[in-house]
This record gives sequence, C-alpha cells and structure tokens, in this order.
Amino acid sequence: MWGGRFAEGPAAVMREINASIGFDKRLWRQDIAASKVHVAMLAAQGIVDQADADAIEEGLDRIADDYEADGVPEDASLEDIHMHVEARLAELIGPAAGRLHTARSRNDQVATDFRLWVRDAIDEAGAGIAALQRALVSRAAEHAGTVMPGFTHLQAAQPVTLGHHLMAYYEMLRRDRSRFADARARLNESPLGSAALAGTGFPVDREATALALGFDRPTANSLDAVSDRDFALDYLMSATQCALHLSRLAEELILWASQPFGFVQLSDAWSTGSSIMPQKRNPDAAELTRGHSGRILGAMASLCVTMKGLPLAYSKDMQDDKQPVFDAHDLLGLCLAAMTGMIESAAFQSERMRALAAAGHATATDLADWLVREAGVPFREAHHITGRAVKLADKAGVALWELTIDQLRSVDERIGPAVFDVLSPDASVKSRTSYGGTAPARVRERIAAARKELGISG
Repeated sequence: MWGGRFAEGPAAVMREINASIGFDKRLWRQDIAASKVHVAMLAAQGIVDQADADAIEEGLDRIADDYEADGVPEDASLEDIHMHVEARLAELIGPAAGRLHTARSRNDQVATDFRLWVRDAIDEAGAGIAALQRALVSRAAEHAGTVMPGFTHLQAAQPVTLGHHLMAYYEMLRRDRSRFADARARLNESPLGSAALAGTGFPVDREATALALGFDRPTANSLDAVSDRDFALDYLMSATQCALHLSRLAEELILWASQPFGFVQLSDAWSTGSSIMPQKRNPDAAELTRGHSGRILGAMASLCVTMKGLPLAYSKDMQDDKQPVFDAHDLLGLCLAAMTGMIESAAFQSERMRALAAAGHATATDLADWLVREAGVPFREAHHITGRAVKLADKAGVALWELTIDQLRSVDERIGPAVFDVLSPDASVKSRTSYGGTAPARVRERIAAARKELGISG
C-alpha cells in the first residue's frame, strides 16, 4: 500500500497496533456505498472511463454480497476496511481497481463512512427511544389516576399519580430524541472530495456525491472535513444524556421492586434468581442498564480526551474514534430495548402505592395552600400552622387528613370543613390542575398530546 517509499515492511507489533480492521469492518456497507457513489461521479466527470467505472461498481457489488454472506475477512497487513475492499476489488477486476482511489484519500473516505454510520446509529437511537416512549405512554394511560407517593430527597413529599411519574420520563426521552435529531442535522454534510486535507485538483462534483449519499451539502473546508469528529462527539453526548435518563428510570424500578417499596413486580423475563437463595427475584436488567450508563459516559469521555489536543488535520490518534462510538451504540440499543420490555411487562402494585401515598403527611402542602387560598393567610404563616397540624397528627398517630375538623380547628380556627376537599391523597392530586400538574385530567391531556407526537392513533 505504501509503494516505494519504504524499503522494509512494518514490524509485527507495528502491524498490530496500526491495524483497525478488527473494529472498523463494521463500516463495510458505508464504505462500499460511498465508493460506488465516488466512482460514478468520477465517470460522470470524465476522470475515469465508464468501462472501468462499470467494472468497479460490479466488483463492489460482488464484495458486498460476499461480506453479507460470510462476513469481512481480517488481514492485519491491509490495516482497515478501506484497503480490504480495494485489495479484494483488485483480485476481482484487476488493475482497473486502482482507479477507484482517484481524487480521494483514506482521510476523507473514513470521515464519510463514519458519518454515514453515525447517521444510521442516530436513526436507530431515535427508533429505540420512540418505542420506549410508546410503552411509557401506554402504561401512563392505564395509571393516569393511580395515586402514589411523590418524593424529594427520597422522602414522601406530595401525592402524585403513577401516570404523571411515567410521563416525566417521556419528557426526558423527548429531549433525548431532539438532541439526536439536532446531531443528525449538524453531521449531514459530506467530506467526500476533501482528499487528504487540501482538496483535489481533479474536477470532482462534490455536490453530486453529497446528494447521492443523502447529505444536505458538501463540507465547506477540507481541513476541517477530514479532522472533524464533532459528529461522533455529538452522538456520544446525546447517547450519554439518554443513558443517564435510562439509569434514573432503572434505579426507580430497582427501588420500587424491593420489598420495602413493593410498588412493582418485574416479569420473570426481565429478572433473574439467586444461585443460593431460591426466593430471590433480582432486577438484573434494570441494574445492568444502570451500570451500562457509566460505560456510555466513559465512551464519551474517551473520545473527548482523544480529540482535545490534536492539531489539524488528520492524526492516527483518530483511529481510536470508532470503538467508543460502536460500544456506546451497542450498549444504548440494549438498554433501550431492555427498558422498553420492563415497562411493557411491569406489574404495578396500585394498592401498595396508594397506601403509602399519605405517608409522611404528604398532603401538608395542600393544607397550607388551602389556608392561603380560602382563608387569606400569608403562606409563611400557613406553613407554620400546617407544621403544628402535622405535629398534632403525629401525636395522635393518624394521617394529617384523618384528623377531625375539631382537631384541625384547635390548631387554627380559620380551618373549615372544606379543607377535606383537598386533604386526602386522592383529593390532593385531583386539585393539582395547573398546566403540567399531576391532576389525572391534566395527565390524560398530556398523554393525548404525546400520542399525537408519536403518531399513535386512538
């Protein structure tokens, strides 16, 4: 490959450290697609003969069929997927194969292939996120009125509905999809034709190859085009944010599935047992999702560190750009699929949730709000009155909403019987009618809007 410049071949260790075929073989579809577009442009521009272009295209199709059927063979001496394709093409069609690399470099070639691959990965992520969103919306619709404790500091704070809680994750995932969509829009420029770093003197048509590959336009600067990996970092940062959201949901399922909570029972399909304790049902899929989020974050950090000190244009360090992206892609796909399966099949324990919704006097804020709204009490004073009512309930060993009207009036005579319209957990959630609130009517409105966003009929 290096021609007459080097008198000796590389040392064995050099061949090993230099070779990337073990992982970049995943780019073979993109490499062949971009090569076919490139050679078609070369023929259209009169840079290569049409007969040679036809032979190259036919050979590339044969290579694609072979790789599809048998996988990509690995030869460290050929370094990467690009040279594997070119070497096999030469075996199939002879010297004409050498014309394929006219007016391009492996620098713009790999940048193009990798962008194409990441674009596909973004589309996969969007589909996986949408599937999980659909599962969340479906279960939220079932439980729009199911009362459960809402927490701050992992302490019971105010009653909410399970539907509202699940839809909070829908909103997180909606932002994740938008981040991936933004990343896709930014990456959709074609580096092909930038050559090694300075462009090419051949009369190439970069607009034609860009459009043929589904890009919006060619990149505007050849130096930037071959050395830019922002698109990979955008993908990893989007994947990291999504993984963090999945990890939070996984953590809640893990807590909820524990006996102290008892809010959910995960299906056998998403649980494992113990090698020694036959009674155990371990939420391993959720725990692995939580763990994998750290690996995805690590992949993002890895590529950031690789890129942070590189001068223009291409440096061999950038060979390490793909493995973090490939790893994050594989892990994110697994986590999205696993979380979708867990949500779809989870058995939520509604009665247990309702029983704990009043724990810790979770409707205390409703009493304070009622005093402000109905009795004209300044909120800070209402807060103190409510604190005394909570103390009384603790002393009586009852929930706040189980105090009698006489007991409440002993705390403050301005409290009237109408307070019970908001003081029970059910009444509390029903009263939270502000936009985005937990009132079942509001939750159902958001579910309807989410169905429309996802294209779900009915």
